[in-house]
Amino acid sequence: MASKTSIAVFLDMIKFEHTVFALPFAYIGMLLAARGWPGWWKFVWITIAMAAARTAAMSFNRFADRQFDARNPRTASRAIPQGHISARTALWVAVVSVVILAVAAWLLNPICLYLLPLAALFLLGYSYTKRFTWLSHWILGITDGIAAAGAWLAVRGTLDGPGFLLWFAVAVWIAGFDLLYACQDVEFDRREGLHSVPARFGVSAGFVWARINHALMVAALALTGLWAGLGWPYWAGLAVVAALLIYEHALVSPNDLSRLDLAFFNVNGYISLITLASVTLGLIVAAP
Repeated sequence: MASKTSIAVFLDMIKFEHTVFALPFAYIGMLLAARGWPGWWKFVWITIAMAAARTAAMSFNRFADRQFDARNPRTASRAIPQGHISARTALWVAVVSVVILAVAAWLLNPICLYLLPLAALFLLGYSYTKRFTWLSHWILGITDGIAAAGAWLAVRGTLDGPGFLLWFAVAVWIAGFDLLYACQDVEFDRREGLHSVPARFGVSAGFVWARINHALMVAALALTGLWAGLGWPYWAGLAVVAALLIYEHALVSPNDLSRLDLAFFNVNGYISLITLASVTLGLIVAAP
C-alpha cells in the first residue's frame, strides 16, 4: 500500500487541488441542465467522472512530458524527473482513471459512454499538441470545457443552448490563462521546438490573446445567463468575475511575470467558485 507521503507526492504531481478550476463548471452544467438539483446519483457520478478525467489527463501529461520536464529548470523538480514516481506508475494511473471514467459515463447516460472515445482523445492527446501547433492553448481549453458539456449531457442526454455556451466559456477562459502561463517558457519552448503563441509570436502577443479570450468568456457567460433566464444574483456574480479577470491581468505584464502564480491559481479558483455560486443563486431567484 502506498504511504501517505507517496499519495501526497502523487496528488502534488497532478495538482489535484486545481480540480477547482473545472469541477465547478461541471456542476454549473449539471444545475442548468436540470434547472435545479438533479439528485444525488447524478451529482456523485459527475464528481467521480470529473476526478477520474482530470487524474487521467494530468497523469498522462506528466508521463508524456517527462523528458521535457527534466530539461526545463521550471519543471525539473516534478515527481517523475526527480524519481519520486515512475513514468510507468503515472501511465498506469492514467489507464485506471480512464476505466473509472468509463464506468461513471455508463452509469450517468448512454450518450456519455458513446462519446467517451472522443473525450479520451482530447484528455490524453492534448499533451502532444504543443509539439506541432501553437493552437495547443485552445485545444487544452476545449478539453477542459468537456467538463461542463459532459455534465449537461449526463443530465439531458443532448447538448444544446447554454451547454454549448458553457463549453465555449470554459474553453476560452482556460486558453486565456494558459497563454499567460506559457509566457514563462518562451526561451525553453523555442529551444526545444515546442509551439505556443508566446514562443511563436512573442510574449506581448500572448497577453493580447489572453485578454481577448477572457473578454469572450465574459460575453459567453452573459449569453448563458440570458438564455437560461437566470436571476439577478447571477449578474452580480458575473460582474465580480469580470472584475477579477481585470485584476488578474493587472497582476502581470509582458515585463513582469513574478505574480503569475497568484493570477493563475488563486484568482482563477475564485472565478470558478463565484460563477458556481452565482448560477446556483440565479436559478433559485428565477425559480417560479
